[in-house]
Amino acid sequence: MRVFVAGGTGVLGRRLVPQLVARGHQVTATTTTAAKLGVLERMDAEGVVMDGLDAQSVGEAVARSRPDVIVHQMTSIATTPDMKHFDRWFAATNRLRIEGTDHLLAAAEAVGVPHVVGQSYGSWNGVQQGGWIKTEADGIDPLTGTVAESGMAAIRHAEEALVRAGGAALRYGWLYGPGSTEDLVAPVRKRQFPLVGGGAGHTSWVHLDDAAAATVLAVEQRATGVFNIVDDEPAAVSEWLPYLAECAGAKPPMRVPVWLARLLAGEVAVRMMTEGRGFSNARAKQELGWELRYPSWRVGFKEELA
Repeated sequence: MRVFVAGGTGVLGRRLVPQLVARGHQVTATTTTAAKLGVLERMDAEGVVMDGLDAQSVGEAVARSRPDVIVHQMTSIATTPDMKHFDRWFAATNRLRIEGTDHLLAAAEAVGVPHVVGQSYGSWNGVQQGGWIKTEADGIDPLTGTVAESGMAAIRHAEEALVRAGGAALRYGWLYGPGSTEDLVAPVRKRQFPLVGGGAGHTSWVHLDDAAAATVLAVEQRATGVFNIVDDEPAAVSEWLPYLAECAGAKPPMRVPVWLARLLAGEVAVRMMTEGRGFSNARAKQELGWELRYPSWRVGFKEELA
């Protein structure tokens, strides 16, 4: 199968492209700069420079490749988190999830590409009704009135556009693994990632290699609809954050009251740490036959930080 990976040099793209190649697929992958073409060549993929926000650039790249499927993995997330200014932190990625998705779908239609798989997000969910674990049917909290409202609108746009086009939207949990774990751990080691209130909010994690494996299955099976791509163990922040600090050889996280966290980190961080709901992976496991190498963040954290 000819697979076009938009965003082949991102943290997930670098794990996805080799898996696709290993399964015998012919992969064309994009990057935003010519300096990174060598990275793609070393993964045995054909590298293409493409601007995901330029409709002509996207159209020409897809037309030259003439793929059987397009995989949308384009993001532009700064490595330094800024939850208090979430809208600025995710501004470029929001555009890629809206304009970039639209450009890829238009190019797919123009060339006759029958299937598109795209990245969505499913680490924590603020929907309060029901239990702590959410399925695909529960939707995602729009976070109306917060600095993350534009980001959630971008996710909703991408999911709806992909599903409407007969494709699949993959809600990846909080990603960790090669190229990602250290950015997560750095503030923990500096004790800049405190436990807010009781830390009852839940989070869903997924290792990069497991996320890539699920994406390969979605490509090969021409999956349609929304899938939660998370591990088997959604967990409260009060469980995973101290464990992450322990695995990293760091001191236990400090505790701060909700009112202080709201001043320092903003409403989105507080809601994530105190009210967030996790996600169920039952649909992906049942319909895609997805088997996780790291079924729990407990195993993954320990192995990554050994």
